[in-house]
Amino acid sequence: MNSPRTLYQKHIDSHTVCTLDDQGHVLLYIDRQVANEYTSPQAFSGLREAGRTVWRPSATLAVVDHVNPTAANRVARMPDAGGALQVSYFEENCRDFGIELFDVLDKRQGIEHVVAPEQGFILPGMVVAAGDSHTTTYGALGAFGFGIGTSEIEHLLATQTLVYKRLKTMRVTVTGELGMGVTSKDVIMALIEKIGASGATGYAIEFTGPVIWALSVEARMTICNMAVEAGARGAFMAPDEKVYAYVKSRPRAPQGEQWQAAEAKWRELFSDDGAVFDSEVSVDVNALEPMVTWGTSPDQAAPVSSTVPDPAMIDDLILRQGMQRALTYMSLEAGMRLSDVQISHAFIGSCTNARIEDLRDVARVVKGKKVAPTVRAMIVPGSTLVRDQAEEEGLARIFLDAGFEWRQSGCSMCLAMNDDVLAAGDRCASSTNRNFEGRQGAGARTHLMSPAMVAAAAIRGHLTDVRLFAEEA
Repeated sequence: MNSPRTLYQKHIDSHTVCTLDDQGHVLLYIDRQVANEYTSPQAFSGLREAGRTVWRPSATLAVVDHVNPTAANRVARMPDAGGALQVSYFEENCRDFGIELFDVLDKRQGIEHVVAPEQGFILPGMVVAAGDSHTTTYGALGAFGFGIGTSEIEHLLATQTLVYKRLKTMRVTVTGELGMGVTSKDVIMALIEKIGASGATGYAIEFTGPVIWALSVEARMTICNMAVEAGARGAFMAPDEKVYAYVKSRPRAPQGEQWQAAEAKWRELFSDDGAVFDSEVSVDVNALEPMVTWGTSPDQAAPVSSTVPDPAMIDDLILRQGMQRALTYMSLEAGMRLSDVQISHAFIGSCTNARIEDLRDVARVVKGKKVAPTVRAMIVPGSTLVRDQAEEEGLARIFLDAGFEWRQSGCSMCLAMNDDVLAAGDRCASSTNRNFEGRQGAGARTHLMSPAMVAAAAIRGHLTDVRLFAEEA
C-alpha cells in the first residue's frame, strides 16, 4: 500500500517529469507562470540570444506592476527613463513571444499576485513559479507557488520545466479564536516572530487548523504571501468550499463539465491521515494582539501594547548585535512604548494587503475621521478591478474625505521602484511585507502591521491599537 503523503508531496509527485539524482532533485513541470517587467528582461534576452521560443505562451500571464507610477490620473508614459525602457522591452517581448500582457492602461492591470488569482489564472493543484518571492501567495488557493531567479525564468519559458529540489515539510496548526481587531496579518507576523526570519528555511509550510478555515480566501492569501518572510520556499492550505466558490466566480475558471471534473480532483488535495511532517509548529491565537514591527526584519515584531525590547536582555551575541543595529537604524530606544512612536507616512497597499476586504477594513476605521496633519497617507489598491470595486462601494469617497491619497494600482511604496519613495528619516506605518533597511527609500524606516492598524496610525499620527477605535465608537 502507498504511504500517507502530505499535500506538498502530492503536488510535487504529480508534477515530477523525472528524478535527477538521489539528493531530491527532480525535473518539475510548471503549470503556470506570471511575468513582470522588472525580473524578466534578462530571461527574454537569453531566449533571443539563443534563438529559442517560448514553449507554451498560454501558460504565462504578463503584468506591468513594479515600476509604473500610481498617480491618480493614469497615463501610459513612464516618467522614469529606466522604467520606461523596462516597460517598452517587456511589451516588445510579450508581442514577439506571443504572451498575453496586462499593460498599465488595461482594466485588469495590477500587482501580479492580486491579478492572477482574481482572473482565475491560478487554480487548486497547480504548481506555479514566477520571478517574485511572494509567489507563495497562491497557496491560499491550494496551488503550490514559489519564486525563481532570472536564469530559471529563462529555462521555464523555454521548457515549461525547472530543475527543482524537494523541500522538507512543516505543518503550522493555528488554533483558538481571533479577537476583535486581530487579523490574518497578525497571525503570520506572530508566527514569523516565533520561529524567526529563517525558521522555515528549506521548508514548505502547510497551514491548517480552525483559525485558517474560518478565514476568507483573501485573508489566507496574506498568510501565504508572508510565509516567505520566515524563509519558507512555499506555503499553502488545502482547498475547501470557500476556495471553490472563490475560483468559480473568476473569468478564467473552468466551466460546465470541465468545472465538475476539476472540482472532483481538487477534493483530493489534502494531507493524508498519518502523513508525517518534518516539523510541527502550533500557534494559539486566543491571546494574540495586533502586531507591529519595531526593527528591520519581519521577525522583529511585538504586540502594539508592548514596549521596544532591550537587546541587553538577549544572551545570544549575534542576535543581540542585530537587535541593536535595528534599533539604531529605526531611531528607537529599548523600553519605549510602541504606541508612542510617531509616524510621518502611512501606506496601505502591496500584494500582501491591498485587496477589497483590506480596503473595507480600512474604511470602517477611518469613516468620519481625518488623517493627522503630520501624516501623508496613501492607499494603492492591488489592482484596477479592486480600485473600481472600491469606488462602486463608496470606499474611495470615505478615504478621500478622511485625507488619504487614492491612487492607481501597482507595487508602489512596497519597494519604492517608482516615484512613491520615502526620504531618509521618514517613518511609515505600512501594510506591506518587508521592513528591511531602505526598503521604502534610503534611510526610511518602516513598521509593518495590518491595513486597519495602518489606518489607525494615520488618524492618530502614531502607532495605535486599532481596538481603541471600536471602544470609542
